Amino acid sequence: MGAAHVPRIGCAGWSIPGRDAERFGAGESQLARYASRFNAVEINSSFYRPHRRSTYERWAASVPASFRFSVKLPRTVSHEAGLVGVGTLLDRFLDDVQGLGDTLGGLLLQLPPALALDARRAGGFFRALRRRSAVAVVCEPRHASWFTAQADVLLQRHGIARAAVDPARFPGARQPGGAPTWAYWRWHGSPRMYYSDYDDAALADLAGQVAAGRIAGQAPWVIFDNTAHGFAIGNALRLQGLVAHA
Repeated sequence: MGAAHVPRIGCAGWSIPGRDAERFGAGESQLARYASRFNAVEINSSFYRPHRRSTYERWAASVPASFRFSVKLPRTVSHEAGLVGVGTLLDRFLDDVQGLGDTLGGLLLQLPPALALDARRAGGFFRALRRRSAVAVVCEPRHASWFTAQADVLLQRHGIARAAVDPARFPGARQPGGAPTWAYWRWHGSPRMYYSDYDDAALADLAGQVAAGRIAGQAPWVIFDNTAHGFAIGNALRLQGLVAHA
């Protein structure tokens, strides 16, 4: 398997539970230790508050050159402004995340559950984003109207992938969609979001999905967000082994 196709498996954040600490190498920071076992991480804290460019630069310097970050767009863009009139917010965010340099793997746009598909609104936002950045983008919509042929056409037009999520709120949500540019799974914990552990059967099924969903030239990503009880780390480590033998 070529390096471009090796799946990037990681977690939402780099917190390491004490029970898993011995499974990681040494490092000067928690992020550096996390990166001794994983090749990717999703930064969720950027959704809640901005980080300085210098902070992103420090994080990039803490990981190997082959490591990649996915960064979540701010809620001021997605939830508060509803994607409208966000040029200044996008400029600031994108300028800051450039501090990651070559370790910036892509951007995650999570939409609020109440935000239905409005093709004009979404199209305007995606055009504004694409004028500013050519980096890979994955969207996690949470309204039924986004899981339609119309939505897929819109996402494809702007080169935006749709994340595969678990638990899936709607038919089709568990499989990647939108533009076939970035296969990205976000597993939040099921049946209890953010809390539940995944058993081996669920992880084996996910490993099969990842193996079948590889895209030429772009490594598939799997991010575990069931961090509330610390299960994300263990699940991600287990999936690494399963994917290696898939």
